[in-house]
Amino acid sequence: MPIITLLTDFGTEDEYVGVMKGVILSIAPDVHLVDLSHRIPPQAVRRAAFLLSSAVPYFPPDTVHLAVVDPGVGTERRALAVRTPAGTFVGPDNGLFSWVLAEVPEWVAVEIREPAYRLPRVSSTFHGRDIFAPAAAHLVAGVPLERLGPRVTDPVMLPVPRLEIGAGVLEGEVLYADRFGNLVTSIGRFQWDGDRLILAPAFRPASGEMALSPKGARVVLADVELRGIRRTYGDVAVGEPVALVGSSGFLEIAIRQGSAAMALGVVAGAPVRILL
Repeated sequence: MPIITLLTDFGTEDEYVGVMKGVILSIAPDVHLVDLSHRIPPQAVRRAAFLLSSAVPYFPPDTVHLAVVDPGVGTERRALAVRTPAGTFVGPDNGLFSWVLAEVPEWVAVEIREPAYRLPRVSSTFHGRDIFAPAAAHLVAGVPLERLGPRVTDPVMLPVPRLEIGAGVLEGEVLYADRFGNLVTSIGRFQWDGDRLILAPAFRPASGEMALSPKGARVVLADVELRGIRRTYGDVAVGEPVALVGSSGFLEIAIRQGSAAMALGVVAGAPVRILL
């Protein structure tokens, strides 16, 4: 069964997501629809790009990922469809697919222009319904990518999340706080190797790996310094802060059964360091 994932900042209070699904099912009634999230903060393209890059590896490579976080709707920004070995992506040309494309060996992108693969009437405020949903549905129904429009070789690319590696220090930034108040940082991706951590810098295919000792590391964020990088929240007492590797391989700062974002008053962009 073909799969389309949906990622938006539309929320669930209004009809927008449901209408997009209705358009898709009218074209491709056998598709399986998967909601990645509709709670992206409004216009938060960078957060959506990170979430998308974290989710893609867990889907079959023939999945179509429909992402609509689109502060430029109705302007001259292009509508894109992009085919990669990891999946096909449909959405606005505003950097949403930057960090997916940074980690694939090749890709082909087109601008969605062909009227046959849009709705007959295209509004200036709801391209998710009128352009992106129909394009995604036609792609899973078997329409070749190249029929949607002309080739694009210069999609908008966001800078990769900050990760600087110096003598005895890793420096990054807070990307966002999840719904539990855990602060997800740009320092990753990590993998555990016994008692060591192996860092393979994300979104930088040519970068090499490095190993570090999690017990000796010190994590500095705002006025807090945490000793050691732990495996799980349960490694500290309830109410205590902890630095750990999250499920996507990135360093996180959390408070067990609490909100690090609220307790520390930290927002996206705040600097974070690991002293080795």
